[in-house]
Amino acid sequence: MKVEPPGGEPDRLRPPFVGDIEDGQRSIPWLAANVNKRGVTCELTSADGRALFARLAAQARIVVESFAPGRLRELDLADSLREAIVVSITPYGQDGPLAAVPGSDLEVTAASGSLWLAGEEGRAPVRTAQPQSPYWSGMYGAMGALVALRSPAPQRVDVSAQAAMTTVHPPAPVWWDVAHEEHGRTGPFLLGRSVVGSRFRNLWACADGFVSFAIQGGPIGRHTGRMLAEWMGERGAVPPVIGRIDWDRFDNTTLTQAQVDEIEAAIAPFLRSLSKAEFFSGVIKRKMLGYPVGDASDSLADPQLRARDFWRTLAPAEGLPPVPFPGGFALFDGERPAVRRPAPSVGEHNREIYAEAGVATEELERLRRAGTV
Repeated sequence: MKVEPPGGEPDRLRPPFVGDIEDGQRSIPWLAANVNKRGVTCELTSADGRALFARLAAQARIVVESFAPGRLRELDLADSLREAIVVSITPYGQDGPLAAVPGSDLEVTAASGSLWLAGEEGRAPVRTAQPQSPYWSGMYGAMGALVALRSPAPQRVDVSAQAAMTTVHPPAPVWWDVAHEEHGRTGPFLLGRSVVGSRFRNLWACADGFVSFAIQGGPIGRHTGRMLAEWMGERGAVPPVIGRIDWDRFDNTTLTQAQVDEIEAAIAPFLRSLSKAEFFSGVIKRKMLGYPVGDASDSLADPQLRARDFWRTLAPAEGLPPVPFPGGFALFDGERPAVRRPAPSVGEHNREIYAEAGVATEELERLRRAGTV
């Protein structure tokens, strides 16, 4: 159940929009975050609204809120939540020097340290195109609520988005804590594959995008190198530097950077000649390590996701055409949880939900006229 102020949340107007038409029923971030929920409106700053909310809270096991720390007490809602598990999700947590500081996704990501690790060495850090911290902190909030359900007493789950984003790159804080070394930006390169400090490229340009591939050792890495050499020969000629390698004894961990650069310079033109589909088909055929770097359209067309019935269709609102929508994150006894309903319109389920809480039709109409719902 989603509780909004009368008139709806500002997030309903967050772009982008379905069909590029700005409308509270077409916001893609709103739709993504609120499917399968019923929706009510309630003005929490009024006495009638607080009393109404208390009736809803009395029926709830779990209440998730994202007010600034202390706002629940200011609204005099703390008593009505005494019997519920309350999950509070804020930028920096409920206490500490930053507790009262507002923070956007960019600020939270920067404060977590994860922004510093994104991008290429020697250049400015880069952020992802879409906000990440709401989803990471929401995931931890859901996990915290499930853990709290195990307790015989109602618990308060305090989720910091900053702390949640710190775990996006878990080796970084451990690297610093244990080795006292900074885990910097590596861009398209791999760490930890060399005993002499060499680095190996992991992202390569191809004919229509990028692929993930690396020079590696060990049984599967040697097999991949051997198959790559055969593949290059099938499509033309094997570069001399590749042809000289004894793949049965190849050890990438001892290669100097000059040797790595020479091998990679020979591989790059071959990978640039392949499309993502050609690369992946060849990798699967030869049982090699490697994967195309997919974009959103690749995910939508991915045969593995389709085979597992991941993609569903959902009409964002009445009168709008269906759009592709991801299904549940896992299968439960072979079944994927259904997308049962689109995100609610403003106050769509007021009558239904407040009736369940014992609010008579006449009382609800009075509250509507007063601007409480």
